[in-house]
Amino acid sequence: MQLAGEIILLIGAIFIFLGALGLLRMPDVYNRIQVGTKAVTLGVIGVIVGVALIHPLWWSKLFVILGFILLTSPVSSSAITKAFYRSGIKPWTKARKMKGKKKKAQKEENKETSS
Repeated sequence: MQLAGEIILLIGAIFIFLGALGLLRMPDVYNRIQVGTKAVTLGVIGVIVGVALIHPLWWSKLFVILGFILLTSPVSSSAITKAFYRSGIKPWTKARKMKGKKKKAQKEENKETSS
């Protein structure tokens, strides 16, 4: 049981790390919230199950913590996303990215022609 718990604990830690990495790599707040919610919740599940396998007497407390996390994480991320949307933050799209690149290219072209 000890080895299985440690392996699941490691897998959970990897998911948490990948969730943190995704927070840095995603282009806008909506994608970051999705990564933070899904990957980190899965990682926390792995960590809690791993700890439960290492310390079998803690099952009841860990089950309550796990239930709390599974209920609150999606609800809170949905509420935060709704607040961002209502405040006027627009989702990232490729069209907006291309528009930004075109503006940057036009600025550079204007600098070259004015010199």
